[in-house]
Amino acid sequence: MPIQTINPYTNQVVKDFTPATTQEIEAVLHTAQTTFDEWRTTTFAHRAQLMHHAGSELDGNTEHYARLITLEMGKPLKQSRAEVQKCAKVCHYYAEHAQEFLQDEEIATAATRSFISYEPMGAVLAVMPWNFPFWQVFRFAAPALMAGNVGILKHASNVPQCSLAIQEVFEKAGFPKGCFQSLLIGSKEVETLIKDPRIKAVTLTGSEGAGAKVAATAGQEIKKTVLELGGSDAFIVLADADIEAVAEKAVQARLINTGQSCIAAKRFIIEHSIAEPFLASFSQKMQKLKTGNPLEEENIDYGPLARVDLAQELTDQVERSVKAGAQLLLKGGQEDKNSAVFHPAILTHIEKGNPAYEEEFFGPVALVFIAKDAEDAVRIANDSPFGLGGSIWTKDIKHGQELARKVEAGAVFVNAIVASDPALPFGGIKKSGYGRELSYVGIREFVNQKTIWLSTPQE
Repeated sequence: MPIQTINPYTNQVVKDFTPATTQEIEAVLHTAQTTFDEWRTTTFAHRAQLMHHAGSELDGNTEHYARLITLEMGKPLKQSRAEVQKCAKVCHYYAEHAQEFLQDEEIATAATRSFISYEPMGAVLAVMPWNFPFWQVFRFAAPALMAGNVGILKHASNVPQCSLAIQEVFEKAGFPKGCFQSLLIGSKEVETLIKDPRIKAVTLTGSEGAGAKVAATAGQEIKKTVLELGGSDAFIVLADADIEAVAEKAVQARLINTGQSCIAAKRFIIEHSIAEPFLASFSQKMQKLKTGNPLEEENIDYGPLARVDLAQELTDQVERSVKAGAQLLLKGGQEDKNSAVFHPAILTHIEKGNPAYEEEFFGPVALVFIAKDAEDAVRIANDSPFGLGGSIWTKDIKHGQELARKVEAGAVFVNAIVASDPALPFGGIKKSGYGRELSYVGIREFVNQKTIWLSTPQE
């Protein structure tokens, strides 16, 4: 895939980029290693000062960075602004908490003193996707750099300006050259990078296929990986839920990022006694959503998908699902085969073996399942190869908590839309990946958790 900025709404090429040469890649690796040797010795106070500066740069130039996001991947500007602000938040969070999270941890043993020391590993390669082109990177970069590591970014090929802008943020904040570098390269070069001894670990957010390839290569090299892959999050609506209020939340949950989010609700599992009124309200609210040119119109609910081929793939998934027996409650779909605009759709009557039962739908298509009762809803939720997030909607919070423990996912929200927060671990199980980002758990993924044992010398 060429490295280009293509406006998803107009499908026009805005700018072409030349991929990095072999010599340029070598220079980035050399600089990363040289910088790490110095950066690892800096104090938490110094790192925190620079990370606060990065947060301030994002706060102060939100509009500039937001317009780059919208230009390259098409989300409404108000959502792009929120993404930039969330990145600023994670910078400030780790600036304030990294030292606490990585302080020596005393362990009582027979030693005079024994403790765990959390020490940086080196250069971490980040292979990142286009759907949240700033947030996915900053939730890795803020903790990694605060831990004393350095970062190298291989971003998605359709968001090169975002990739370069993120490096710019850290440079403007005063981080040393080489602390964070963006490499404009294709997917084929990732394997070579992973095999280089100067790369100590890899984090990837992306598809199941990309994750499997990266994990296989890193495994051969005995290198740590964290994978955040696809999701097909369940949105469970119990019989006692407020139908109108929850239907409104359901629309919001499905249309996060025009449906292009790993943690967007995708499977709507409704108790049978309220299925008919819930679906009527859900469909009605979906039809009221507005779209338009995301760079020019403020009051839109969703933009185009990030690329025309992604809209075509989603169209194919819907058509295969209908051919296999699913029914379209709300048709929606791609308005033109050469357009990335895809209107919200709702699929029902989905049986096991149907593509809609097995696959992740990365766009504004809601998949509906009817459950006999709450336990059946959990069964349906767990009957998926994915396990990233899920939500349960009920007036009985205690019951919701009990069911949340039974849902197989990295996160379950009761009466709230699934979201990431700097203070909470984020990640999945099953084919949604492994490892965690964010929280104190995430910053400890890419450090050497070293045991140090001290004994008093014998007289």
